[in-house]
Amino acid sequence: MNSESAGKETGAEQVHWDLSDLYRSPEDPALAEDRKNILLEADAFAGKYKGRIGKLTKAEFLESIREYENIIQKLRKIGSYSHLLWSVNTEDAALGKLVQEANELGSEVNQRLVFYDVEWLKVNDKTANEWIESEELHSYRHYLRVSRLYKDHTLEEGQEQVMSAKSVTGRSAWNRYFDETMGAARFDLDGEKLTQQQVLSKLQGSDRELRKRAHTSMTKTLGEKKRTLTFIFNTLLADKATNDKLRGYPNWISSRNLSNQIDEDSVNALVESVTGHYELVQRYYKLKKELLGYDKLYDYDRYAPILKSEKMISWDEARVMVLNAYSNFHPEMGGIAQKFFDENWIDAAIKPGKRGGAYSASSVTSVHPYVFMNFDGRLRDVQTLAHELGHGVHQYLARKQGELQSSTPLTTAETASVFGEMLVFEKLMENLDDPKEKLSLLTSKIDDTIATVFRQISMNRFEDAIHTARREEGELTTEQFAAKWLATQADLYGGSVELTDEYGLWWSYIPHFLHTPGYVYAYAFGELLVLALYQSYRNGTPEFADRYLEMLGAGGSDWPHNLVGGLNMEIKDPGFWQNGLQIFKQMIEQAEALSLEMVHDN
Repeated sequence: MNSESAGKETGAEQVHWDLSDLYRSPEDPALAEDRKNILLEADAFAGKYKGRIGKLTKAEFLESIREYENIIQKLRKIGSYSHLLWSVNTEDAALGKLVQEANELGSEVNQRLVFYDVEWLKVNDKTANEWIESEELHSYRHYLRVSRLYKDHTLEEGQEQVMSAKSVTGRSAWNRYFDETMGAARFDLDGEKLTQQQVLSKLQGSDRELRKRAHTSMTKTLGEKKRTLTFIFNTLLADKATNDKLRGYPNWISSRNLSNQIDEDSVNALVESVTGHYELVQRYYKLKKELLGYDKLYDYDRYAPILKSEKMISWDEARVMVLNAYSNFHPEMGGIAQKFFDENWIDAAIKPGKRGGAYSASSVTSVHPYVFMNFDGRLRDVQTLAHELGHGVHQYLARKQGELQSSTPLTTAETASVFGEMLVFEKLMENLDDPKEKLSLLTSKIDDTIATVFRQISMNRFEDAIHTARREEGELTTEQFAAKWLATQADLYGGSVELTDEYGLWWSYIPHFLHTPGYVYAYAFGELLVLALYQSYRNGTPEFADRYLEMLGAGGSDWPHNLVGGLNMEIKDPGFWQNGLQIFKQMIEQAEALSLEMVHDN
């Protein structure tokens, strides 16, 4: 442990996951056996079904789906294990090799299996619809319906094999290079060399000068790596443009919308609703500037706490907070979350080489999810824990849908995570009496909501700008990326936050832009949906908790609007987003009222 964390241990330093439910080690004979057998199984599958899909009976097609699903499950198990092991130590070349081997194996298997999708999509619509609606194939109905959406974007078998083969040395390789570059990066701060996660955590502290130095440190290292990061971005933007052109997608976001099972009009309605309410963000930051007593609020001040004293929260305290909130909502939800702690399904320690950020990996439905985070003892880390465990509970409950229908589109994938955050936030607010403490917690939640809704939509606008420019103008310079970043950020903050010139480089460390282009609007979708759901819960909607868990258990077995419709939410209504935005406005009004109450008390 470095001196930066010395004297303030949280108890998370030894919280490491146990991946033995996947494999015992990289040398586990079971891993070697699975790697060998999966190729044999893929060859046997192709030998049995290639050229025959359109001639199968419904019973035979069902048997083929089950065999296909088993192969996919084994492949995901190998890939999950390799990625999880590497993500906590990206500097270990042997683990990087393991990831690359898993990627290459995945490509080989996909090349053997690609005929299956191609032939299924060539089945005429009349026959395909008869199969989809049949009783025999009922359990895979939604998977089959969704797969048909890709009919116009799937190439011939040989072309699909080439696409799969080249992805290993293309997109996958560049993403790995980005992760290893940022995992190995060190940021000089006050004589110490910190990881990205450690230096970013300083921006949430009350010491303004430390925040400023952390901001300078972050910018300096990003500046040193800007040539590499700019090249990676340009390469992956061009790679996506090529793939979209080959597959016939009309624009950069079309493939993401299709995978999210949402139409472009609905996405545009969400984006327009949020950008149309940017003034709420600016209103809040003017209040925060007054609360902090600053003449100007800079970009490094956005997450500053209102109270100067920062109570460090131990891992055990965070665990109790989250489990109590979950259990009070529904005992089954609390019981599942408890498993993550008891059975070591969480990796929370901060250490050199570990990736930044947090996620819940669904792993495979034959095992269970794993939660990844970097716990630093701050209140925001408690919310992150609640967020990722929400994902974990969702993924755990959805396992019964099988490998092909357990995962949800990104639009609804954030529902359980954000709802988990709300449960913890409300519980914390209930236990506070002091207006100052309530205001501090409330502003922290508002900060998070801005980050989840408004900042993500501003980042969607940045993505739109860089994808469009890369396709129309060619390779972009660092300065062009920076200009588009600052412009879309300035639209969000208006004059309420002073953006420094250095902040122009801060697009370059965000992995979502590269790993999952178009992802970010899903955060706003999930947050606004949850604000509306939570309001329904607080209003005492009958059997809400049971129906909510039923929705989670359904996984991706139905259209998002149908799943959410079971909780009386009409997400296809263009005006739906106003509900969540109105609740956010009420949070700001509550903060303003608490601020006035503090002034009156003084």
